[in-house]
Amino acid sequence: MRSSSRGDVDPFIVMDVMESARKLEEAGRRIIHMEVGQPGTPAPKLARTALSQAMDEDALGYTVALGLPELRAGIAALYKDWYDVDLDLNRVVVTAGSSAAFVLAFTALFDTGEAVGVTEPGYPSYRQILKSLDLHPVGFATHAKDRHVPQLPSADLAGMIVASPANPTGTMLSREDLAGLIGACQMNDVSFISDEIYHGVQYDGRAVSALEISDDVYVINSFSKYFSMTGWRLGWMVVPQDHVRMIERLAQNMFICAPHAAQIAALGALQARDETEAMLEVYAANRRLMLDGLPKAGFDRIAPPDGAFYIYADVSELTSDSLAFCREVLDEAGVAITPGLDFDPIRGHQTVRFSYARATADIAEGLDRLTTFMTRRKG
Repeated sequence: MRSSSRGDVDPFIVMDVMESARKLEEAGRRIIHMEVGQPGTPAPKLARTALSQAMDEDALGYTVALGLPELRAGIAALYKDWYDVDLDLNRVVVTAGSSAAFVLAFTALFDTGEAVGVTEPGYPSYRQILKSLDLHPVGFATHAKDRHVPQLPSADLAGMIVASPANPTGTMLSREDLAGLIGACQMNDVSFISDEIYHGVQYDGRAVSALEISDDVYVINSFSKYFSMTGWRLGWMVVPQDHVRMIERLAQNMFICAPHAAQIAALGALQARDETEAMLEVYAANRRLMLDGLPKAGFDRIAPPDGAFYIYADVSELTSDSLAFCREVLDEAGVAITPGLDFDPIRGHQTVRFSYARATADIAEGLDRLTTFMTRRKG
């Protein structure tokens, strides 16, 4: 059967690593998961309780395309709490994960063939979703020496997407950095998209929302990370008021609505701040272990992990093939890590990403295994 060139996208390599790890686990091996950005904790108890009650009382059919009004109001209240931003709930759009929000945003903002700036290293699905929509991702390199702060590229762009805290580096943009990027984009008629799905997961200071600087931006977030709801597939976006109806029409036709059950659970999660802050303490403990243990194991060239739950390491002294290196670590040490090639098609052959989102005991065991592996490899 014929196929479209739009379907010819690169794999999401971390998912391939997960599958390789699963096969080893199926064969009886214990694998330590440092590959995927997935909390080891379940959704907050209040989220699960809210859904359990709703399942007994409600058919959980379609919601309106923009999401449950009470959930949109709860999300708007979060912006007041976290950033002191007064946000009109009507600008909030509930989506089927942040992935659906990216599809909606790219479709609403850009015409076929237009160029959109993406950071390298950066979240790989930006590039692949853009390609699948017949858009042109333009990568621009960021550097550890500059704390991976992106600069607006000189290319003729229709848009730019930036994440802070960033995946895979964990670095955050200051208010000044973010304001400079937004201002430069607006001066050049470049649409600005701020990926804020790791907000709430930070260790020194707090992340700055683009909405603190301008209303003329798209902001994308998710319940996956801070609220520990990856598999529930629920995200949201905040768009300018004059874009709401356009996004609503697209959402109606593309997705009908986000999963009702997940929306109910999210209402409970918004009330579970004691639980979510306790999860953050786990990540902070894991981060301390990683910053101490990785250099001792031989991974000492790392980006400063201000937020999220990743450490991005330069392994150019160890390998020029990050795919093969990560396979070696998985096979011999039983630790799943992600090759940098997933995040940077140019320099990613010499970098790897470690995730420390799982239980602290797993992180400690993983570091022990990595230390043993590196000692054996050197000797």
